[in-house]
Amino acid sequence: MSNTVLVVEDEPNIVLSLQFIMRQSGYTVRVASDGEQALKAVEEYVPDLVLLDIMLPKRDGFAVCEEIRNNPACKNVKIIMLSAKSREADRDKAMKLGADRFVTKPFSTRELADTAKQLLKVELS
Repeated sequence: MSNTVLVVEDEPNIVLSLQFIMRQSGYTVRVASDGEQALKAVEEYVPDLVLLDIMLPKRDGFAVCEEIRNNPACKNVKIIMLSAKSREADRDKAMKLGADRFVTKPFSTRELADTAKQLLKVELS
């Protein structure tokens, strides 16, 4: 059975790109376009990996990350935070809230796919 990736992004072109990359890597992909949808999607079906943008409508990625980390059912979920901001403070905040990785946009699709693969491989071992 393939791993499930939840893409949480409000920019349609980036969603398409992330869906394509993750499907090409063999993952089942689900999409949420705001923070509230993301939390509902996690409640319905806990993903293996969340690709989580910081700047989202309704609830930002930091709040979503924190909520996922506070949910005992999600203890094995891997989170890659995505941001157009490259400030060290944003990276530090994301990591303190429990993100496994922080990737700055624009990102290399190959590197993102490799990062996802590494995180999910660790989980399977």
